Amino acid sequence: MATWKYTEIMINGQSVKAQSPIIVSASRSTDIPAFYADWFFHRLEKGYSAWTNPFNGVKSYVSYENTRFIVFWSKNPRPLLPYLHILKERNIKCYIQYTLNDYEQEKLEKVPSLASRIETFKLLVEQLGKGAVIWRFDPMILTDNISVDDLLQKVQNIGDQLKDYTEKLVFSYADIGTYRKVKHNLEVNGIPYHEWDTKQMEIFADRLSAMNRERGWNFQLATCGEKIDISKYGIQHNSCIDGDLITRLAWDDKKLMEFMKVKIEEVPAPTLFDEPELPEGAIILPHNHYFISKRKKDQGQRPFCECMASKDIGEYNTCPHLCEYCYANTNKATALENFQKHKNNPYNESIV
Repeated sequence: MATWKYTEIMINGQSVKAQSPIIVSASRSTDIPAFYADWFFHRLEKGYSAWTNPFNGVKSYVSYENTRFIVFWSKNPRPLLPYLHILKERNIKCYIQYTLNDYEQEKLEKVPSLASRIETFKLLVEQLGKGAVIWRFDPMILTDNISVDDLLQKVQNIGDQLKDYTEKLVFSYADIGTYRKVKHNLEVNGIPYHEWDTKQMEIFADRLSAMNRERGWNFQLATCGEKIDISKYGIQHNSCIDGDLITRLAWDDKKLMEFMKVKIEEVPAPTLFDEPELPEGAIILPHNHYFISKRKKDQGQRPFCECMASKDIGEYNTCPHLCEYCYANTNKATALENFQKHKNNPYNESIV
């Protein structure tokens, strides 16, 4: 888990030590855009929020004094739309990991209609740009009623509507046995799940890759936290907190680039005889600039997670989506109870 530099903040006239992250994740632990957008932007204005460590229960503080970039995670980020101008005014860039699944018929999630969520996706792209809204179909879950063919059909339906609206599709195979909370929640709620085997993963990857080419989507395909290597199908291991994407979106932020140790270079002018030759790993930026990819993994994450360091500010057991396969809620009752506590005091220093 990343440790950030500390700063002193004032709370009720007392000086308190707070982590001061440059990059914030909001959040892997709960859906802040869907349910806590008002709270988050209030706390951003106040300059700090409180956070409880899920492993030891210790409360600490997070200062937004130095925050330059936010990665949002959501299944319904529409409540962000009225607030995005605030980020621009504060010179904070962002992108959105948008989990846009289709389990409407199976009722595995409590989310707005698929049509509404696709509309939200396009509205966000209009404000943030195509590269800043990433489509996630996560997880790919098999049940008695959902086959590999069914999942591919669901992906095709959404992919056809998101063509030209995103650069990337990230997915994961539901690895149920590894996550006790997921396994417990599925069994308690009577969901007849199946574990993926290697052959099914390979078949799915092969057919998804073909679909991506044949339908002209041309998405970058990537898996999240998966051990299996399916790169032969053009599917890479993803970095969800992605230093390269952060650089592409905020390359002109000198403070952020200094923190990330990324050097922005000018593309050499062409000669009379040929185009300039760029170094291996060069990524082109606007206005004749480029940088060299330098992805650096956060060692505190899962073994097959390629994310760089960020500070997650969410809290487990607070998401009212109530997805049947949820890894972030112990149970539905606890999540709803905590959400009610939040509604009773919506601008508290912590989510709950």
